[in-house]
Amino acid sequence: MSQVQRMSRLMAKTLRDNPADAETLSHQLLVRAGYVRRTSAGIWSWLPLGKKVLDNISRVVREEMDAIGAQEVLLPALLPREPYDASGRWDEYGDLLFRLKDRKGADYLLGPTHEEIFTQVVKDQCTSYKDLPVMLYQIQTKYRDEARPRSGVLRGREFQMKDSYSFDTTDEGLAESYALHREAYRKIFARLGLDYRIVSAVSGAMGGSASEEFLAPAAAGEDTFVDCPNCDYAANTEAVTFAAPAPGTTGHGPVEELDTPDTPTIETLAEHLGVPASATLKNLLVKVDGEIVAVGVPGDREVDLGKLGEHLAPAVVELVSAEDFEDRPDLVRGYVGPQGLKIRYVADPRVAPGTAWITGANKPDTHARNVVCGRDFEVDDYLDVVVVEEGDPCPVCGTGLKLDRAIEIGHIFQLGRKYADTFQLDVLGQQGKPVRVTMGSYGIGVSRAVAALAEQTADEQGLCWPQEIAPADVHVVAAGKALQTELALEISDQLAAAGLRVLVDERQGVSPGVKFTDAELIGVPHIVVAGRRAGEGVVELKDRRTGEREELPVAEAVSRLTTR
Repeated sequence: MSQVQRMSRLMAKTLRDNPADAETLSHQLLVRAGYVRRTSAGIWSWLPLGKKVLDNISRVVREEMDAIGAQEVLLPALLPREPYDASGRWDEYGDLLFRLKDRKGADYLLGPTHEEIFTQVVKDQCTSYKDLPVMLYQIQTKYRDEARPRSGVLRGREFQMKDSYSFDTTDEGLAESYALHREAYRKIFARLGLDYRIVSAVSGAMGGSASEEFLAPAAAGEDTFVDCPNCDYAANTEAVTFAAPAPGTTGHGPVEELDTPDTPTIETLAEHLGVPASATLKNLLVKVDGEIVAVGVPGDREVDLGKLGEHLAPAVVELVSAEDFEDRPDLVRGYVGPQGLKIRYVADPRVAPGTAWITGANKPDTHARNVVCGRDFEVDDYLDVVVVEEGDPCPVCGTGLKLDRAIEIGHIFQLGRKYADTFQLDVLGQQGKPVRVTMGSYGIGVSRAVAALAEQTADEQGLCWPQEIAPADVHVVAAGKALQTELALEISDQLAAAGLRVLVDERQGVSPGVKFTDAELIGVPHIVVAGRRAGEGVVELKDRRTGEREELPVAEAVSRLTTR
């Protein structure tokens, strides 16, 4: 038998107005409906209704992880520095890590993710190929020192996450573990009622090779992804690739220097010469671990610094400063060209051999025409580094791509042997020789999924939870009179006896209008109102999502709700 939660006892103070600092819909509604309260910037307290939703999501995750044979553990959130020094991530994470010292001066961190620690646990527990494969997971609080925590629980400094890890002796085994997780994630997000896309992604600080993201399309999303309307291609913008064009035609004229005073930008240059920006070559100077590198892209495109950083990781990428130009008189600010440069030159594939460009002449107020790639300059490395734009060709079928915003709710990686190599994770193989273990890493943002669901399912009245994760199955409202309250409590007990989770609003001194507004705001899937026909034993049954209403005798209403 389920319990009945009375609103008169529930710690959930609803608000009529949106919080002043709330910009996203989920932030507004989760606070207004009494699910969460802000403790500090990026730190949230989960109140009873919010905790129920959080627990329901965790339950679904656990059930599907257990179904593929994964085993739940719980590792510490307070972690020693040494494993993260060994992997290099103590430095790679930079300011995102919460770092602290104990009273003896030893360094610790609050865990953002646990690859290192899981690797050490398996190294301690598994010594033979007979101990593998194994899949382990935990649902735990993670920490990242976000510079600008925002959007409520979508981007916080403390958050709930399910992270799991697979350990296999072969690449084929890793592929099977990855496929099991991928299918489990599909089932999890389907049960949660999330609209999602699976897209190709990059691994970032996690390391590894194959990587896919699970994205929930939403206007509040901080990720941008591309979707092909003609085929099934979808990818995070940082993972989109561009096929290099065929080599350009020959017959370009010789390099011609042009007097171009006061044209240090692509816009001023194109206007001065009367040419499209696409005819020019933009050369952005960055520092890669302190070394100046030039990045060439067509003048009508922008360099995606995030993409560039992913390509060059773990090196640190930053823009050059005015002081850097002062130290390098050969680099003329606003007039840099690739010809004759004595620094590393990387370029987007669109800067293909045989293509001719208008670019800087490495002299003040001077540009050059007919600067041909492969004839007048060479590209050291080709990297996909431009910001993806709507209409760019799909790398699979060539159709123009569409851009959309989304919330990342899951990410899966084939890590390979990166962490196993770092910690020398070997087991004794079938042939009696050591075998290096290969790993996968798989994450789901549990608290983030709450916000993603709120973003996707809410309407003008408030939250509108899917049945699987709602804080209750039925919200019973007593319109106010004693007879109505008595009937509301009676039907609540009947529903609870049938196994349904019931929230009943029997508050005294609260107007029916406020109760109805709160019921819409809180967002339980089914609302039962004991109102004007309570004396006849008739209640109103309302579907929160569709708004459909029906008056039914109590027995029929109970039967309808318990047989859904």
